[in-house]
Amino acid sequence: MICRAISPPRDRNFFLSLIKQATTISHLDQTHAQIIHNNLVNDNITITKLIQKLLDFKAHVRAKLLFSNTDSPDLFLYNVLIKGLRNSPFDSLCMYRSLLQKTGFEPDNFTYSFVIAALSGFPSSASEKVGVLLHGHVIVSGFGSDLFVGSALVDMYAKFSRIRDAHKVFDGISEPDTVLWNTIISGLVKTCCFDESLRVFRDMVKRTTSFDSTTLAVVLSSIAELQEIKTGMMVQALALKIGCHSHDHVLTCLVSLYSKCGDIFTSRLLFNLIGKPDLVAYNAMIFGYSCNGETELSVRLFQELLLSGCKVSSSTIVGLIPVFYPFGYLNLTRAIHGFCVKSNFLLNSSISTALTTVYSRLNELELARKLFDESPEKTLASWNAMISGYAQNGQTETAISLFHEMQNLDIQPNPVTVTSILSACAQLGALGLGKWVHDLIKTKCFESNIYVSTALIDMYTKCGSIDEARTVFNNLQEKNVVTWNSMISGYGLHGYGHEALKLFDEMLLSGISPTGVTFVSILYACSHAGLVKEGERIFHSMVSDHGFEPNSEHYACMVDILGRAGKLEEAVEFINTMPIKPGPAEWGALLGGCMVHKNSNLARLASDRLFELDPENVGYRVLLSNIYSNNQNYDRAASLRQVVRRKNLVKTPGCTLIEVNGQQHVFTSSDRAHPQSKGIYEMLEKLMGKMKDAGYLAETVTTALHDVEEEEKEIMLSVHSEKLAIAFGLMMSEEGGEIRIIKNLRVCLDCHNFTKFVSGITERVIIVRDANRFHRFENGACSCGDYW
Repeated sequence: MICRAISPPRDRNFFLSLIKQATTISHLDQTHAQIIHNNLVNDNITITKLIQKLLDFKAHVRAKLLFSNTDSPDLFLYNVLIKGLRNSPFDSLCMYRSLLQKTGFEPDNFTYSFVIAALSGFPSSASEKVGVLLHGHVIVSGFGSDLFVGSALVDMYAKFSRIRDAHKVFDGISEPDTVLWNTIISGLVKTCCFDESLRVFRDMVKRTTSFDSTTLAVVLSSIAELQEIKTGMMVQALALKIGCHSHDHVLTCLVSLYSKCGDIFTSRLLFNLIGKPDLVAYNAMIFGYSCNGETELSVRLFQELLLSGCKVSSSTIVGLIPVFYPFGYLNLTRAIHGFCVKSNFLLNSSISTALTTVYSRLNELELARKLFDESPEKTLASWNAMISGYAQNGQTETAISLFHEMQNLDIQPNPVTVTSILSACAQLGALGLGKWVHDLIKTKCFESNIYVSTALIDMYTKCGSIDEARTVFNNLQEKNVVTWNSMISGYGLHGYGHEALKLFDEMLLSGISPTGVTFVSILYACSHAGLVKEGERIFHSMVSDHGFEPNSEHYACMVDILGRAGKLEEAVEFINTMPIKPGPAEWGALLGGCMVHKNSNLARLASDRLFELDPENVGYRVLLSNIYSNNQNYDRAASLRQVVRRKNLVKTPGCTLIEVNGQQHVFTSSDRAHPQSKGIYEMLEKLMGKMKDAGYLAETVTTALHDVEEEEKEIMLSVHSEKLAIAFGLMMSEEGGEIRIIKNLRVCLDCHNFTKFVSGITERVIIVRDANRFHRFENGACSCGDYW
């Protein structure tokens, strides 16, 4: 009950108790009036308690006004204001500045911890700069090794994704306590540095026994992301040993662990051990069903939760959305979307981001973008989802454009952003942007993130910079199987079969177990390097030594190895003895081998199977037509082209991309749309003259243009898109500079010969990425050895 004006004088304790019991602003106003009436307005303890309560009620303006009328605020009151204004970092910082400039007080460890925490709650480039300045103040004031301040600094740097700086602060504290250990581990988990978080936890276990249930819960969440079930079981045993296995939040983390590792049965058993599961536990189980493809069970548990009367949260909805197995669940996603609109959940960024992700994965990019654009709060995760959606659906230029828009808005990327944009760079061959992103990675100290480094390796290999890819690979302290696969695949793309085999052996020696993708990558490398015996050895080893059951991709690689080497009869026998039914991949590989070795009989056999299996694929008919033309069987070639026209089948038009000064230029055959078209054709004519003097003859035999004159064929061939791109590259680049182009189709024989001659007469290195592999042309020769 609020005291009345007629009450006898009251002391401080009475008002402190009254302030504590206040439940409304009105109560505080009445109490404040009585404080004035009882001459306690200058009592710092009472006024501090009143200001603290006002801040609890989010009455920031009133709290600041009351503070401004306080005659002699002490350091404790300043600290209360700085902490209480943490959701308004500018106000909190102003209060810190006032403390420095208007008083003689020296900030203490609480002051620094509170103001740093306020800044770290709203990451931006401006906050980051101020945070670094505050760190300087901390060091000058002698609090650099203080545990309380150290925890705030580690948390701040982690939120700014400056993991290296977070480590420096942590390493500067000789005896970190449990809170500090938990802060650094949690920060690493939040920035997706899961392997590093486990390394720090192992170090913690060696150095101290003061870990608690919070430590184990955070570590279990990291292990769940890595899907390392054996490590998770060891931490579970540790939880049993220290007596916190039965803690609800530990059990909930174990539910998530087993779910993410695919053991949904154990996950459900652990869920049943929780006496009264709270909403967080339900959310973990719903998500567990969803991420294991048990969508119906996920929906059923969600309905059970609704019927229990429990109010669901945004995390519940996020777990229910079929992000991991979206295919076939577009209607369910739309239903959840509708539920969110009715329940006013759509304003939650996590939900809109999850829906954006599902729509993107279902190639419903218009729906995804509409949801993204209408989201009132675009978090970093929502930007990541949209950028990733565009990149995964081949709309790489839009992904890169959105990334630039994000940068212009001063939204700082995290490892997920960087991984997505590197994927876009890899698809587009945007080496310039990829290198810029690499510099950004160094600035942000993301190099230790294994996913970022693996994406960098993939980007460099697909942009033609295999040496830079190997440098990144060599500098990695920890490598997972995806990292090894990426480097092996890169060597295969570039035709470096022996290097790929050597790296594969190193991988086995390092104790990393190969996956099905590893064997596809190494077999592909053998195929493009003509390593038949090595390929056969790897294939048999996959079955006998590693216990893998080959799938269609592995069989197709073996057919390709035999076909490219001219062992076409063996390839046919291999197909006929396969334990699974051969599909387009195997017969397509055989047809490719027939093209290389001009075998029209077996080509007809392969194409007959392909026409049955994939009748709408025009590429097989064009390839067979070229084989017939090569063997001067023009009637059959013409007949095939008539079929193509009659069925209205359309061949993918050839185009070539070249990046010059950070700008991408795309050319098509006989293209004259480029602003510098006149100069390009003049350069091409000049090149052709020099090449003919050097002995170049246009390769017209393998084309299907049998019904035009040889001279006309030469003219038609001379304006293929890659030739125009190379001519433009020579015009725009410095003397001696490398030229890199990307062709969407397999490079034809004439263009291959053309590029060899150009590299010789201009003394340039020309790197060509076609649909199959990379070609490095230098001094008149190609790295593929004319074997592609």
